[in-house]
Amino acid sequence: MLKLENVTKYYDTFKAVDNLSFTVDEGEIFGLLGVNGAGKTTTFRMIIGLLESSEGKITLNGKKIDYNITDSIGFLTEERSLLTKLTVKEQVIFYGVLKGMDEKTILKRLDYWLERFHIKEYKEKKIKELSKGNQQKIQFITSIINEPKLLILDEPFSGLDPINVELFMDVIRELKQKKTSIIFSSHRMEHVELFCEKLVILVHGKSVLSGSLKEIKKSYRKKNIHIKAELDITKLKKVPGVVDVLENAEDFVIKIESDEYIDAVFNEIKKCSHVTEFRVEDPTLNEIFLNEVGEVYEA
Repeated sequence: MLKLENVTKYYDTFKAVDNLSFTVDEGEIFGLLGVNGAGKTTTFRMIIGLLESSEGKITLNGKKIDYNITDSIGFLTEERSLLTKLTVKEQVIFYGVLKGMDEKTILKRLDYWLERFHIKEYKEKKIKELSKGNQQKIQFITSIINEPKLLILDEPFSGLDPINVELFMDVIRELKQKKTSIIFSSHRMEHVELFCEKLVILVHGKSVLSGSLKEIKKSYRKKNIHIKAELDITKLKKVPGVVDVLENAEDFVIKIESDEYIDAVFNEIKKCSHVTEFRVEDPTLNEIFLNEVGEVYEA
């Protein structure tokens, strides 16, 4: 289990991370979210031991993270961290050796992952000769070659087409089944919703929302009502509690302030013609994120 307890990080007088606490259990996928500059990268660097926290404590399975622990951590960075003049084989050996692995084990695992990602013919090719998507595959392989107990994935699907996104997702789910603890960060909220059981949203280094994704969505009062009918949008916008009415290709989405206004909307919809659907949904994580982050940045 990864545990952060009241972690703060200063750069001189600038507070990059502010009293941050969370835990990531064994076999759990945890979302660490925020806009650029929110403190995610600083947090990742403290977790893997590249930076010391100014205050607080970070432990993995009860132990302080140092060079004896980092061999059991994998990190896929948002930025490319590949040495482009090396071949794929040389690159992965380099990272594996840094993690304390022997070359025979590295090559055995490399062959498996190249086959799994359908790029076995690139083993002797230089990194610079690969497409952006295939470079991302190699970067992912370097992050898991040591079979880490803790894996940090920062924008893991960058440069990937939908088929390869699904392939990455399958591997991430398998790692979860093998009890790897995973921290997942992405600006694509639909990906976070697919994976993460718990999350933290950071703004200016401080947690503004945290907890179980399921409970966060359930407790969030704003709702979306999906309707298929012949509607008078002008009238609906005047119903108490209605924030907005959106017209999509197949239906209308009515955004309401809270679930207490559902009946008022329903009573108005009963007056409409050809009603074939009335469905209430929790807001998407993207909506919650924009609401929470927007409120803080506007304050």
